[in-house]
Amino acid sequence: MPESKNFHMSPGEFRRYGRAVVDWIADYYETIETFPVLSQVKPGQISDQLPDMPPETGEAFDRILKDVDDILLPGVTHWQSPNFFAYFPANASGPAILGELLSAGLGVQGMLWSTSPACTELETRVLDWLVDMLALPEGFKSTAKGGGVIQDSASGAALCAVLAARERVTGHGVNVKGCREPLVAYVSTQTHSSVEKAVKIAGVGSDNLHLIPVDADFALRPEALAEQIKIDHKAGCTPFFVCGTVGTTSSNAMDPLPEIGRICREEGLWFHVDAAMSGTAALCPEYRHIHAGLELADSYCFNPHKWMFTNFDCDCFFVKDRETLVRTLSILPEYLRNTASNSGEVIDYRDWHVPLGRRFRSLKLWFVLRHYGVEGLQHHVRKHVQLAQDFAGWVDAAKEFECVAPAPLNLVCFRHTSGEAFNKELVERLNRSGKLFLTHTTLNDQYVLRMCIGQTHTDERHVKRAWHLIQDTAEKIEQDGLVP
Repeated sequence: MPESKNFHMSPGEFRRYGRAVVDWIADYYETIETFPVLSQVKPGQISDQLPDMPPETGEAFDRILKDVDDILLPGVTHWQSPNFFAYFPANASGPAILGELLSAGLGVQGMLWSTSPACTELETRVLDWLVDMLALPEGFKSTAKGGGVIQDSASGAALCAVLAARERVTGHGVNVKGCREPLVAYVSTQTHSSVEKAVKIAGVGSDNLHLIPVDADFALRPEALAEQIKIDHKAGCTPFFVCGTVGTTSSNAMDPLPEIGRICREEGLWFHVDAAMSGTAALCPEYRHIHAGLELADSYCFNPHKWMFTNFDCDCFFVKDRETLVRTLSILPEYLRNTASNSGEVIDYRDWHVPLGRRFRSLKLWFVLRHYGVEGLQHHVRKHVQLAQDFAGWVDAAKEFECVAPAPLNLVCFRHTSGEAFNKELVERLNRSGKLFLTHTTLNDQYVLRMCIGQTHTDERHVKRAWHLIQDTAEKIEQDGLVP
């Protein structure tokens, strides 16, 4: 019988094409500022260039890489551009990319300790490192009753926190019999939408997510929370969960964790703290005040894939009581039973989140921590915060612009004084220019521009150029007289 054709990429080919891809990425970073930050393509423009049917025979790798340049690259919004100031950052770095490559090459499925001990034990150690690096409560360490795990996102962390809180308050009854009592959760009007999604998935229902008003700085009002809990008790409901935020998405507001935590302790509510972007600031001792009161929290998360130079996805989720979380999420079919798990001496991270399967995500975080060290990470956080404070100062000094919220870290919310239509036109023209990318929000019924400075390679020249462009574009709108 004749030998069949081997369709695999040989080690030699992989080595050659792998070098080509690494060169492509290096060239991309060297030229990234030449691309429009926000993709300028029209809907359907990319798909129109892709064939309707897959190739019948394999194609040359060089041709595939050329199509990346010719077809896909115009449809990319360049999140790694130093002129990206939108949303929150999703920054990457050289060591993180290489760690991701190594993770992909190993192809580990780390659902159990036994399926790759290194995957589990490295993750446990790196998460313990982060407790020390951010000066988090010692109870979040694996050496205590808690521990940390890498989730896909803060949304996944919120869901796990809600599920664990639901089971704790019901004596783990909902997992067995379904939700039979009116559970109530609480967030501020500024809390990320991921918590609403979590309560929907958890079967609590969005009607049972009560929005607590905020103060003049857009932080949750503890007295309003306490009053709403009393109202819900009287109505026969069971309060069970509160989410406090360290750095809200709209304005980077800081909820008062000590006051919220005391209320949760008194009422027996699960207290989850979401510090998705801002938590990274606690690398620097001068910013650790943002975590004051965190010792009262049951769970906490932050995203190294936002501001710690570790490419998406990488959320670090910590709990004070891992037993509650594991009991909530653990299912053990016979085909997953093994000697190590039965011994009780190892961690099986499949029991710490919703998916069974998991990648070797701690590799890229480990690469980043070892490459930069605490000193290098602190340097870049401090630089970004200083650049944001400089920008806020420029806004305050300009009579036609104003800051509309406190800027405690690296997000500045500002607006032109000419009103909503003007600011909408301003952000539209800025983004259409391709020279930078900004997004907006609404605060106190005002249309507000957001300037978030946290991209890996953003430097002073990029922020200065952005401010000059903002001013020049505003002047051009005034001269055109298109917006009253």
